[in-house]
Amino acid sequence: MSVLTTILFIASAVMFILGLRMLGRPETARRGNMVSACGMGAAVAGTLLVILTERDVTITAGEGGINPLLFVALGLVIGGVIGVPAARLVKMTAMPEMVAIFNGFGGIASLLVGWGTLHRAFEVTHAVETPSEPPVTLDTGLSVLGVLGQIGGGDGRFVAATIFLAVLIGGVTFTGSLVAFGKLAGKITSKPVLYPGQNWVNGALAALAIAGGVMMCVDPGVYWVFLAVVGLSFVLGVAAVIPIGGGDMPVVISLLNSYSGLAACAAGFATGNMLLIVVGALVGASGLILTRIMCLAMNRSLANVLFSGFGSVSAGGATAATGEHKEAKSLTPEEAYYVLEAASSVVIVPGYGMAVAQAQHAVKELADLLEKNGAEVKFAIHPVAGRMPGHMNVLLAEANVPYEQLAELDGVNPSMEAVDVAIVIGANDVVNPDAKNDPASPLYGMPIVEVDRARNVFVLKRSLASGYAGVENPLFFLENTSMIFGDAKKTIEGLVGEFKSA
Repeated sequence: MSVLTTILFIASAVMFILGLRMLGRPETARRGNMVSACGMGAAVAGTLLVILTERDVTITAGEGGINPLLFVALGLVIGGVIGVPAARLVKMTAMPEMVAIFNGFGGIASLLVGWGTLHRAFEVTHAVETPSEPPVTLDTGLSVLGVLGQIGGGDGRFVAATIFLAVLIGGVTFTGSLVAFGKLAGKITSKPVLYPGQNWVNGALAALAIAGGVMMCVDPGVYWVFLAVVGLSFVLGVAAVIPIGGGDMPVVISLLNSYSGLAACAAGFATGNMLLIVVGALVGASGLILTRIMCLAMNRSLANVLFSGFGSVSAGGATAATGEHKEAKSLTPEEAYYVLEAASSVVIVPGYGMAVAQAQHAVKELADLLEKNGAEVKFAIHPVAGRMPGHMNVLLAEANVPYEQLAELDGVNPSMEAVDVAIVIGANDVVNPDAKNDPASPLYGMPIVEVDRARNVFVLKRSLASGYAGVENPLFFLENTSMIFGDAKKTIEGLVGEFKSA
């Protein structure tokens, strides 16, 4: 590589690392996003320089051929035309499924890179067998394995193995992300789709794919084996995600994000691209770390998330608990105002319902009014609230809620008995007391925001329906709980109006 190309790639890697670090803190997350975007710009610029100046390991366009720069330009234009409006117009409620689609696109991109690398090796060896002069600059006296070794800068079998991994992981990520998108967007059922022997079938699919990978490493010249691996990866992606319930989607999204990074890393080894290796490793590692955080937040193992079919278990414990109460108490916003007006400590627990109602700005205004009235206000953020990791943090940051007001479970649960009012806005599973009280509940053992211990609990929901995990919530029927039915944004605006008119 030229000196300028090397500098651009190093700068890109550094910016990705810095951007990822900044994304770990709410106050620096926006800058981290911009730094990462600049890193991607540097990577694209470096790739353009490689195409312009270092064509020794590419098939040349030849007379009448298509210049590779045209493909890069088309990619930039098409990506910009689609990406900019999508990012600007996407609703916050649709952000989780957009993240799922991003993961899928990353996976299919890695698959296509692996496919393109193998196809290039086929074209080179085919050119050797053709009497006409081959339009390539690689050493044409080699087999497919030998050419792959030249392309990847290593042993041909190692390069073939990395192509297999890029294709397998990329294909699983692509179709798995499409299923996750369908579940999050309500296009397909969010409940687990289960059938007898499902794990055995999935295991057999994975074994067939691995067998295909071994055959590719032995002789990558058998093209139908590669195509079979592509097909198996697509089927395996659907089969792996379809049995996972909607309540586990935050974990699935973070895991698929990790898969997309691992696929990119494998594609980097296949093509000998160090930047792709570094970036893929960063994404893969950070995704795995985030997946572990999500699993700890739910007090469940990753194997339990992937293979247990969460949500298919009967929520009999919760149903029995609700049956002990005749009905839930309800209040109007006007009646709830009098309790809030006298409160000195308020904890707000946001959930997906706040995103649906787009109530974050009204919630921020209510929090400001409560503070002016002398109350201490905190926002209790559960790690798996919403449909993706950090969903509530993004919503509250959009409304300019001060970072110091955000609290994790350890910051609110120990003092919950002293809280005058806990306001639950559309959250359900993350405040379900059966998670700590009922061993028969599918949620049992998951750490929750223990609002049931507060002096008063206001739950803002449209109905008494169960949450995304499909588990009923006995919190709605406790003596200290009052339901405020209706659209969360209108309810909050009603409370804000009462404070302003007082």
